Amino acid sequence: MAFAPALKIDEQYSFMKKEALKRKRHSRLPREQRMREIMQVAAQVFREKGYSEALTAQIAARAGVVEGTIYRYFPGKRELLIRVVEQWYERILADYDQQLAVLQGTRARLRFLIWRHLTVIHNEPGMCRLIFNQLRAWPEYRRTSVFDLTREYTRRTLEILQQAIDAGEFRADLPLRVVRDMIYGGVEHHTWVYLRGEGDFSPDAAADAMTEMVYRGLAREQPAATQPPAAELTLRRLEAVARRLEQSASDDRGSARV
Repeated sequence: MAFAPALKIDEQYSFMKKEALKRKRHSRLPREQRMREIMQVAAQVFREKGYSEALTAQIAARAGVVEGTIYRYFPGKRELLIRVVEQWYERILADYDQQLAVLQGTRARLRFLIWRHLTVIHNEPGMCRLIFNQLRAWPEYRRTSVFDLTREYTRRTLEILQQAIDAGEFRADLPLRVVRDMIYGGVEHHTWVYLRGEGDFSPDAAADAMTEMVYRGLAREQPAATQPPAAELTLRRLEAVARRLEQSASDDRGSARV
């Protein structure tokens, strides 16, 4: 019985020593592994709270490190967000290339790109809000690696459109960048309410409708009729009336100032 207290002390000491060794091993993780762990946790916090409300102290606590450790690997919260988004984009781009490699035909490849963008927004609303609402608003956004990855993200669409033009499948009198902007701008406008947390949408249904409109709009047309269709004539008349009304209003404002 006289030795029991000593045994308890030895057990406590052994336990404390093991815990200290665990912490020491954890603190000596390879640099790349440590960065991956911090970025993984940071991505979760950014998705949940947004950029402004996410604190590096919260990220550090979830990652099991002191806050100063984050600044050993990343200059600040902004740079940490950029690295998180970079990693996210790289994963998506790798999947794009893998899927496109097995798809044949302009319509199928175009639909996949539209559907994939819709699906990314549907499945990753938190990350998309960060990119659309936060990163794009930064004055230096166009100088970041994220901007370059965004261009890479949309470049595949331009390539598919150009290949269809070269093959004579699509008309060549429309600027490809405008078509690209219509596709991605249309997707983002269609999903805006969802990103606000209101309602839902179907990536499949939206992709079918958008692909049909884009494909039909770009497909080579038959020789134009000698007379413009009635709808075009009506539109021209409405535009002429609108111009006259605008001119009349401008003249009235000028007279009032005199």
